[in-house]
Amino acid sequence: MAVQAHYQGQGRSGIAVKQVASAAQRMLEAMGMGEAELSLLLCDDPTIATLNRDYRGKEGPTDVLAFALLEGTPMAARGPLLLGDVVISLPTAKRQAEERGRSMHDEVMELLAHGLLHLLGFDHVDLPQERRMRARTDLLRSAALSGS
Repeated sequence: MAVQAHYQGQGRSGIAVKQVASAAQRMLEAMGMGEAELSLLLCDDPTIATLNRDYRGKEGPTDVLAFALLEGTPMAARGPLLLGDVVISLPTAKRQAEERGRSMHDEVMELLAHGLLHLLGFDHVDLPQERRMRARTDLLRSAALSGS
């Protein structure tokens, strides 16, 4: 499988790492990138807070981080396309799911799609970009659900 996924930290909030990895694979396939490689880390708030501080200079936990390998000068391809890492905090996802009145699974799928799109160069710094990213997020969430 092109998606490598694991969990780090305390408590998983009822989310199965294998299910999230399978959903990520379906999302990649929907984008025509089924052979690309993705690293996925589901974690707790202390783990993501450390990454947020060390790599973004921001204190406290966040919901999702994306570390793209496609940025900068491209290297000669010698195998599958390496996209990068998506890191999702399950406790933060759980809080957001409760606030938004949706299931934990739906929130994690939203964050997974969001992180994956950031790896592919999408952003949401202005309204047109936000609309484009929202439409792609919805497409990826639908793709993830089609196989569950």
